[in-house]
Amino acid sequence: MKRGFRFLAVGAALFSLMAGTAFGATFINIGTGTTGGTYYPVGAGMAKIWNTAIPGMKASAQSTGGTVHNLQLMSKGEAEMGFADGLYYFAYLGKGKYEGQPQKYLRAMVPLYAEPIHFLVAKGSGIKDLRGLKGKRVSIGAVASGTEVTAKELLRAAGLNPDKDIKAENLGLSDTAKAFADKQIDAALTVGAVGISGVVEAATMGLVEFVDVPEAQINQICAKLPYFLPFTIPAKTYKGQDKPNKTFASWNILVVSDKVDADLVYKMTKALFDKKQDLVNITTRMSSMTPENVRYIKIPLHQGAKKYYKEAGVAVN
Repeated sequence: MKRGFRFLAVGAALFSLMAGTAFGATFINIGTGTTGGTYYPVGAGMAKIWNTAIPGMKASAQSTGGTVHNLQLMSKGEAEMGFADGLYYFAYLGKGKYEGQPQKYLRAMVPLYAEPIHFLVAKGSGIKDLRGLKGKRVSIGAVASGTEVTAKELLRAAGLNPDKDIKAENLGLSDTAKAFADKQIDAALTVGAVGISGVVEAATMGLVEFVDVPEAQINQICAKLPYFLPFTIPAKTYKGQDKPNKTFASWNILVVSDKVDADLVYKMTKALFDKKQDLVNITTRMSSMTPENVRYIKIPLHQGAKKYYKEAGVAVN
């Protein structure tokens, strides 16, 4: 009897030890983007940094459809954090697509890089501004993508009804370039980091022209959509783009649920900046990830992230 009890006691202790190890791990799922984009490899790089730097961390990057999908996963508790374009601002406030459904759990963690609006028109189309898109075939991004939501908001800001005034084509980046080649579209509103592949492809084939957005219209749009800011794509960024292209951009950020522990978020934020070069090695776009760029963020910071920025000497509210 005593031997049997001893075996049970030892077994219980071993189980307790094993269970404690498993339950002691911190699992973090990061919503990113498609495997062919920038979000996914950067997210995988972040997960590697955290798993190495923070004891017990079990972070993983999930391939998703992008911002809209990431916010869906977070709202369901299926992801603790995610990459997000300017749409995060409307989501937090409960405006636009999120009318009446504010995503108040969202907190900002890290500023990533700017994604300008590339306003492309077919070469020789004669289209000079956003209002010139009326009645035209316009690529506005894949269905339910952050690009589609943003493109529609921009068209409304220009006084156009995106559901009536244009012939919308829901195309991804590579399909947009192909559609220009096949003369199936007249223009495209594409959201993406400077040097994004689909725009490079269309420009390299000599299919498109880059249209400036007038300063007055940029100011109007930035006032209506505060997550945008004036932006200039440097001359020669793309083939055939001989002069700077004036446009506007939203800042990509890493968002995190307010339910994630503040001390953990502090450690994660610090680890990213300590190992920033690892992310820059994945894409030079991550060179824009600096503490100072936190000023471009339009929603409240997570308390853990705020602690890091204060220690870094950055003024935060």
